This record gives sequence, structure tokens and C-alpha cells, in this order.
Amino acid sequence: MTPWVWLAVGGCGAVGAMVRFGAAHVTGPGRTHLGTLAVNLVGAFALGVIVGAGSSHRVLLIVGGGLLGATTTFSTWMLESHRLGHDGRRGHAVANLVGSLVAGFALTVVGWWLGRSLA
Repeated sequence: MTPWVWLAVGGCGAVGAMVRFGAAHVTGPGRTHLGTLAVNLVGAFALGVIVGAGSSHRVLLIVGGGLLGATTTFSTWMLESHRLGHDGRRGHAVANLVGSLVAGFALTVVGWWLGRSLA
């Protein structure tokens, strides 16, 4: 890979991290898990689209690894699910965990299908 590709990965990663930060905080205190859920689901769908479309290795690296990798976040999802449970909102914690998995998988499949139809 050329240095330009790695610079693109880093630049897209910086943008993705800012998007995630903004989305998690726009929802307000006590509801940051909704912003994280939103970016994770959008990221799952978008990754499905670019994989389904048969994107090149560079696109997968730059967009999938850089932008979407920094936008989506497993650790924040787990931390926010733990916080919900710790705050006595166990039903919300379980819904956040299970709902994220089910919806994320479904949106990845839908995105992949859409990507395949566009290719």
C-alpha cells in the first residue's frame, strides 16, 4: 500500500471518530447509547453495501477500516450496555445488547443485498 492510502485511512478514521463522538453526545445525558446504536447500525449497513458491491481492497481498507471502523465502536457499546444495567435499567441493557446484534446483522445483510444489486 502506498503512503497515500494509509493517509486516507487515517484521515477517514479521524472523521469517523468525530462522527461517533458527535452522535453519542447529540442524544443527551443518559441516552448516549442511542447515538452509539445509531452509528453502529449505519456502519453495519454501509459496510454491507461496500462489501456487497464488490469494492476494491483499497476502498474496503479506507472506507471500511478507516471511516466505518472509527465510526462504529464495540467497546463503547459494551460500556453503555453495562452502564444501563448498573443504573438499574436492565431491560434497556438487554435490549441494547440483543437489539444491536439482531438489527446490525439484519442491516448488514440488507446492505450487502443492496450493494450486490448496484454492482
